[in-house]
Amino acid sequence: MALVENNRLDDAGFRISEATAADYVALLKPRVMSLVVFTAFVGLVAAPVTLNPLLAVIAILAIAIGAGASGALNMWYDADIDAVMTRTANRPVPSGRVRPGEALAFGLVLSVLSVLTLGVLVNWLSASLLAFTIFFYVVVYTMWLKRSTPQNIVIGGAAGAFPPMIGWAAATGSVGLESVILFLITFLWTPPHFWALALFKCEDYARAGIPMMPNVVGAASTRRQIFAYTLLVAPVGVLPWFFGFTSAGYGLVAAALGAGFIWYAWNVLAMRDGDRAMKPAKAMFAYSLLYLFGIFAAYLADSVLARALALPGA
Repeated sequence: MALVENNRLDDAGFRISEATAADYVALLKPRVMSLVVFTAFVGLVAAPVTLNPLLAVIAILAIAIGAGASGALNMWYDADIDAVMTRTANRPVPSGRVRPGEALAFGLVLSVLSVLTLGVLVNWLSASLLAFTIFFYVVVYTMWLKRSTPQNIVIGGAAGAFPPMIGWAAATGSVGLESVILFLITFLWTPPHFWALALFKCEDYARAGIPMMPNVVGAASTRRQIFAYTLLVAPVGVLPWFFGFTSAGYGLVAAALGAGFIWYAWNVLAMRDGDRAMKPAKAMFAYSLLYLFGIFAAYLADSVLARALALPGA
């Protein structure tokens, strides 16, 4: 399927862009951005210092813009494969609503703006981490790993795991063990999350020529790897309590969420070969989103409550 090219010209012979504001918002991948912003916010709030509220808002906005820039650059480069996948064919670039050059320029401008804003107004460590995250997602993952190895999600997942560390660095100017654990939770969560999606979108990835795990090693092996990664991420989710960074309340919530994750992964592992409905995989994909949100929401609530109780007179 070829990309749709918008060829409307004005009286002088120049192309007129018919892209709307909604198309440019779509380029930012707002659903992905919302998760990035939330995890970064948790890292910022959980840090053992209080950042000036204005600087905190600037930091979160800069991280959000950086995440959106990554999404725009990803859509620019992946327009050819997006065009042949049912779940991505209507994105702004393959549908022709935004031209590739426009998406590229938009992403580059936002990348520079986000990094410079974070560096000049907050600190350069967080800005450097943001710049590295954008580079890793666009160059290492999108341009290289995604099309070359079934381990694309395993390695590339680091890009989505950096935001809580960036938030922490924005608040403290350093990288602490707590932020590293938050990074690990997201990093280990990424493979089972995306492989569950890949199981029921296997044909889409095959058409696009993307070597996702089910297309390369088969569904049975993918299900086993999903289960193995879930066995890793569940205990890592409890580590903040184990190291004394959170209360037992967080530990109980994290343990319960982890047990649920393992249960859903077990259902995926037990799926019959040739199962076309893929209900366990779809259920696990949905639950994985709930798991990550629940872990970070519990961490945020625990941090806010601990800080409130520590106030004089509380």
